[in-house]
Amino acid sequence: MSGKRRPRNPVPVFASEDAERAYWAKEDLTERFDWESAIEPRLPELRPSTVSISIRLPISRLEDLKSLANARDVPYQSLMKTLLAEQVARIRRG
Repeated sequence: MSGKRRPRNPVPVFASEDAERAYWAKEDLTERFDWESAIEPRLPELRPSTVSISIRLPISRLEDLKSLANARDVPYQSLMKTLLAEQVARIRRG
């Protein structure tokens, strides 16, 4: 492709959101997108979605985790996530 690609037709003015939704559901966006000028987005603030869970632990295990976290100067829940991620990766490797 050389140069910028112009849309075949200008985007119409829509009477409602439903009309616009119907139009874009049928429209081929590849004809409107200039791939040569596309850039890869950088999203440095993007973090994976998380969900809150409840987990029952023996008090001694929680105290051990908090002690380890304190020695590393990190929050204990962050340490738990790190340890869990490391173990999951180790198990997957075999």
